[in-house]
Amino acid sequence: MSLRKVPFAPGEYYHIYNRGNSKQTIFHDKADYDRFLKLLFLSNGEENFKVQFIGKNIYEFNRGKELVHVGAYCLMPNHFHLLLTQAQDGGISKFIQKLSTGYSMYYNKKYERSGTLFEGKFKSQHAGEDNYMKYLFSYIHLNPIKLIDKNWKERGIKNKTRAISYLEKYRYSSFVDYLGWDRLEKKIINPSKFPDYFSKTAAHKNELFEWLDFN
Repeated sequence: MSLRKVPFAPGEYYHIYNRGNSKQTIFHDKADYDRFLKLLFLSNGEENFKVQFIGKNIYEFNRGKELVHVGAYCLMPNHFHLLLTQAQDGGISKFIQKLSTGYSMYYNKKYERSGTLFEGKFKSQHAGEDNYMKYLFSYIHLNPIKLIDKNWKERGIKNKTRAISYLEKYRYSSFVDYLGWDRLEKKIINPSKFPDYFSKTAAHKNELFEWLDFN
């Protein structure tokens, strides 16, 4: 993956996303999701690493200086979403390059394939307005609902309690970290570097319900 020619601005927030080449599945099982989550943590630092040589608790690894701050994320079967701000100049491009290269190497070896895994360069959208930032937190965390109702955005959701319950059980997003769950993966995100929209669990759930109602 080549680095972008136009650098990301410091102190700004960005929605970063990419999907499998030709929309192919990039996460087939729990091991694939878990590897990407570990790489989300490990890739966010100046230190190099080899996953197989790191101790059992990867989330204790000393990564060195962070490249980015992660505000939210969600992994879906054929794509991923990240909300990022740079911790240092060029941090986003370096982070995504390490993340994508590391996962592509793992995936190609496991599934005995070669070639490009992701669909070209990663995509980015600048989150410059407060309302759009709040929308992104909800948009990213609501993505898994597609797995139980692929047309929910068009038809709406009748059983919102079921939808929220599903999100609470979905391990591959940062939604539960904003609910205060105690898990190792909470070290992937750094909410203190983002606007404090959801200091209370109820605020985050209420925001999600508003978007569910809107759709």
